[in-house]
Amino acid sequence: MPGDHGSKGDISFAGRFTASAIAACFAEICTIPLDTAKVRLQLQKNVVAAAASGDAAPALPKYRGLLGTAATIAREEGAAALWKGIVPGLHRQCIYGGLRIGLYEPVKSFYVGKDHVGDVPLSKKIAAGFTTGAIAISIANPTDLVKVRLQAEGKLAPGVPRRYTGAMDAYSKIARQEGVAALWTGLGPNVARNAIINAAELASYDQVKQSILKLPGFKDDVVTHLFAGLGAGFFAVCVGSPVDVVKSRMMGDSAYKSTLDCFVKTLKNDGPLAFYKGFLPNFARLGSWNVIMFLTLEQVQKLFVRKATS
Repeated sequence: MPGDHGSKGDISFAGRFTASAIAACFAEICTIPLDTAKVRLQLQKNVVAAAASGDAAPALPKYRGLLGTAATIAREEGAAALWKGIVPGLHRQCIYGGLRIGLYEPVKSFYVGKDHVGDVPLSKKIAAGFTTGAIAISIANPTDLVKVRLQAEGKLAPGVPRRYTGAMDAYSKIARQEGVAALWTGLGPNVARNAIINAAELASYDQVKQSILKLPGFKDDVVTHLFAGLGAGFFAVCVGSPVDVVKSRMMGDSAYKSTLDCFVKTLKNDGPLAFYKGFLPNFARLGSWNVIMFLTLEQVQKLFVRKATS
């Protein structure tokens, strides 16, 4: 686990990877309805006036707020639509979650050196999180692309077929129709987003947990993991929302030529607050995701601890 505070024994990379993938997948299953609502809110463009006449009232946005968005999706498309993208989401967490968390401790140890004694500096924790996030998402980007495309597709008119029948069909069609390289569409903002958020999540969880364990009466238990997980989720959303919005828009709409083009057009057309569109569902999702993931991870990793020999 990030920090390994108070752990006894050692965990192999295979053990860390497996425990991380299990914890990440469980958190994904629990929170993907919030992620679907977040993606829909981010992709929703600012609505223009309903008619050319000056006295016409502007149309209201289709999705309004976390609960409203979830209710609209469930009402129009069925409750199962809230779990759109779960298959590529689990593909993503097995690869991305397993690598970014599983590599964190080895990379952090590499940055501080074998002879380091005492607490690891926060800068090294941030560097380790940034590195593992960038490496992991560079490999897992196709799963993220497919997940966003499936989530972005709303209710269709009668007789209009869906672009993709499922995750495997989406992988195949994108590669066949747009080229294999298209599976890495949005890689730039995705690397930026995931490297930043991973650094924020893992470094803040590590740091908050380390700080809490120094306080009287606290120990390495569920309460500590709960507070550290919430802190990690909040900080990650604060620093990662702008790149998250750009990533979702680029993956959901092919009209943008580049990361910079998407950023400039979003700023020009929708204003700076657009970069924090869906902030509350994003925090609700990431906050709950981090709590569930870290609580699960701390427990699952105990199964992989290799006790130190005396």
